[in-house]
Amino acid sequence: MKDFDHLMSVWQGQPKPDQLSVDEVLKQVKKGIRSITTKLYRTIVAMVVIAAFAFIVTFFLAFKSTVTTVGILIVLVTMLMYLSLILRHYHILSKQDATLNPTEYLHSLKEYQKSRSKVIGWFYYIYILMISAGLAMYFVEVLEHSSLAFKLVTYSSIVVWFLFTTFYLKPRMFKNEEEKLNLMIDRLVRLQEQFD
Repeated sequence: MKDFDHLMSVWQGQPKPDQLSVDEVLKQVKKGIRSITTKLYRTIVAMVVIAAFAFIVTFFLAFKSTVTTVGILIVLVTMLMYLSLILRHYHILSKQDATLNPTEYLHSLKEYQKSRSKVIGWFYYIYILMISAGLAMYFVEVLEHSSLAFKLVTYSSIVVWFLFTTFYLKPRMFKNEEEKLNLMIDRLVRLQEQFD
């Protein structure tokens, strides 16, 4: 009996898991989502400006080579595809309020994370590849009268840019956002478990 009393006192002496403050968790989640949506909004504005510029270049400048026009069109179509993707993500994140229905919000956040990681995984490579190919095709006419050395530097820069964004920038960019989403989801899950 003495061992049982000792065991009970040790068990009761264990620190209780931290109770999360509902207001604090929801405030942190809102702040994290606002950070992501602000970044998406800035990207949307930048993409609209760049797409408008590419549209003007495509349809108001006369190029001799159809390869150049096709290159610009590839860049323009690729940017519009990316713009539609980030508009969709912006809409998903900004349409719900965590304070109205936290359980539904948690579910939508998990779905967003799953779809984003799946889509971004394959789409990013296609995006970078098509932008690089479009730029390479655009430079065919633009660099027509340039020296061989300048052409090599330009095309090498495109290859280096492709490799840099694919293998260095992408993993760091998406890892940071993934960590933010995981932290928000973890807090909401812990909050939900606290009330179950």
